[in-house]
Amino acid sequence: MNLIPGDRVELLDDELCGVVEQVDEDEVLIKTSEGFLMKFPVSQVVKIEDDLENFKDGAEIEEILKEKQIKKKPSSSRIKPKERNAPPMEVDLHIHQLVKSSKGMSNHEILSLQLDTARHKLEFAMRKRIQKIVFIHGVGEGVLKMELEYLFGRYSNVKFYDADYQKYGLGATEIYIYQNA
Repeated sequence: MNLIPGDRVELLDDELCGVVEQVDEDEVLIKTSEGFLMKFPVSQVVKIEDDLENFKDGAEIEEILKEKQIKKKPSSSRIKPKERNAPPMEVDLHIHQLVKSSKGMSNHEILSLQLDTARHKLEFAMRKRIQKIVFIHGVGEGVLKMELEYLFGRYSNVKFYDADYQKYGLGATEIYIYQNA
C-alpha cells in the first residue's frame, strides 16, 4: 500500500484514525484526531477514501459501518460476596439523626423516641419482608443497647446479635427476621 503524508488512515485493530505525517520503510507516523503523534507498522494501517462516490448504494455503506462497530457484550452486574451479605436496611438511632434539635429533651424522652423509632422500623421491615436490619445505637453507657435487646426479645421471629465489627464497631446490633415464623 502506498501511503503519502496527508492520507487519512485508520488502524485495523483499534478505533484510532488520523492523518499520515511521515512514512518510513515499515512504519508510519500518524497524527491522531486528538492531536497525538504515534508510530505504527504499515501492516496495521488502512487508508481511508474520502470520497464516497465509489459506493453506488447506501446499503453497502451501512454494511461496512456495521462491520466496523465493536459488538459489546451485555454486562452482568456481579454482586460481590461482601455486598451480597450486606444488610439492606440501616437505622441510625442517634438522637441528632431523629430530630433537628434535642434541646430541652430529657434523657427519658430521648430514649423513648429512640425505642419507638426502633419498634416502628422493625415492624415496617416485617411488613415489607426485609430480612436484615442494622440498628446503629452507638457505644455510650449501653442503656439504649440493653433496651433494644429487651425490645427484640419480645418478638419470637427475630434473632439479634452484634453487627459487623469492622464496619460498625461495638455500636450496632443486627437483626435477622425469620419470614416463615
